[in-house]
Amino acid sequence: METFLPLRDVVFNTLRQAILVGELKPGERLMEIHLADRLGVSRTPIREAIHKLEREGLVTIIPRRGAEVSQITEKSMNDVLEVRRALDALCVELACDRITEEGLKNLKTACDNFEQCVRTGDSKKIAQADVALHDIIVQATGNQRLIQLINNLSEQMYRYRFEYIKDSSQHKTLVEEHRIIYQSIVQKDKKTAADAARTHIDNQEKAIIRQIRLDKANGAKTPDTQ
Repeated sequence: METFLPLRDVVFNTLRQAILVGELKPGERLMEIHLADRLGVSRTPIREAIHKLEREGLVTIIPRRGAEVSQITEKSMNDVLEVRRALDALCVELACDRITEEGLKNLKTACDNFEQCVRTGDSKKIAQADVALHDIIVQATGNQRLIQLINNLSEQMYRYRFEYIKDSSQHKTLVEEHRIIYQSIVQKDKKTAADAARTHIDNQEKAIIRQIRLDKANGAKTPDTQ
């Protein structure tokens, strides 16, 4: 039996996905009438979705201006990646002890699939393959609280990950880092795995900061990052 989401949830998911993959860009105004016409709905579910997106930090409500897609700032990115860096290191350490043989096979398949997606040059496919790979490691921990924490960060993390993945010059590095993490887990080498996981996040941070500063230099509308 098929299940159908309420209209407000469909609208919310549609707008959230558009923000995460950059179809709705940072600083872009979210006009209720325009979005309602575009999605073929009334303004009510649009308004509800915008307020829910604000609570997730993806939308900012500005007095006398209305709603707009939240900017990707150095401060907001640092806050998310600082937490994710620590959690990812913990995940790979636990995975070294707890991952099953089936999990290792799935992780190798995910690494291979990621490389195949990189060759397509399709940023959306690459981002999805990256998420799938990391999800295998997270699930391998068997720690439900840790899994929940990672899931809570996943939406915001996806936005930053997508910005990083759009830079094709970083794809080779991503493939190499995934292979190091995979081999370290196979060998149950916790130190190398944790160091590689932290480096993985550090490289994302550096690349996204370069992009943020480039946008500012090009006159993109970016608020103070303090």
